[in-house]
Order: sequence, then C-alpha cells, then structure tokens
Amino acid sequence: MITAKKTEVVIGEQMQWGLMPDHIELYHREIVSAAQADQMGFRTSSVLWEKIGVGGQVLPHFHDVAEIIYITVGKVKLLCNGEWQSYKAGDTFHVPAGVVHSVANDDDQPTEQISIFLPVGEDTPVNSFFNTTLVEDVYSTQLK
Repeated sequence: MITAKKTEVVIGEQMQWGLMPDHIELYHREIVSAAQADQMGFRTSSVLWEKIGVGGQVLPHFHDVAEIIYITVGKVKLLCNGEWQSYKAGDTFHVPAGVVHSVANDDDQPTEQISIFLPVGEDTPVNSFFNTTLVEDVYSTQLK
C-alpha cells in the first residue's frame, strides 16, 4: 500500500546515534525503516547509516536478507568469503543472504557506511532499472 505522496526530509544532525548490541563500537542511525519503506511502496528491511569506532567491529554474522554495504568514510577490513581483506571509502560490498561476513575499522578515526538490507526469495518481485519522466521545469527559478 503506497500512502506517501510528498517528499519527506530526515535531518541527519537531528538523528541520534544508537549503539548496536552484540558488536564492538558499532553505532547506527536508521535512515529508512521497514515501516517507511512500506509507506513508499518498496521492499526493504532497513537502511542504516553506521559508524564503527576506532578498534570497533561488526562481529561475524549472517542475515536472512541480502545486504549492500557502501563504505563512505575511512578504511575497513571485510571478512569476505572466509578471508580478511582491506577496503576504503567508495568501495561497495554485496553480501547474499546466509553468507557470514564482518566489517572492522582499520583506521585511526571512526569509519562510516550505509547498509541496505533487502528481502530475498522466490516471491520477491523481479528487478528493473527505474524509469524517469521529465516535467516542465518551473522549479529552477526558485534556485536564484
């Protein structure tokens, strides 16, 4: 059921960092919840903005959903297919459901990442690249 018909803005500075249990120095801000995704008409479990403190680690685990992890700040080590490998801001990890993975801060400052949790299964709709429809530009004059 799609109910949201206007753009909503979440101000990052107003969001609180919450400590994730069962991990080391892992903090998160939920930038899209499952309920918000339902309102917009798409399927996701959650979209998180995560921060891993110096010496911190998302401990080895797996999910019943797929996860896309985009590193936005710093250097990390990823437990990838049973081996630790080094990566940095700009790198993206595609983690299928059921695959053990872990991310550890490998920097002298906190690292940050966006983690997108997506449902998987035979009932999940087929994907396609999005369509864009241009509209008459009556908005650009507001920029001046």
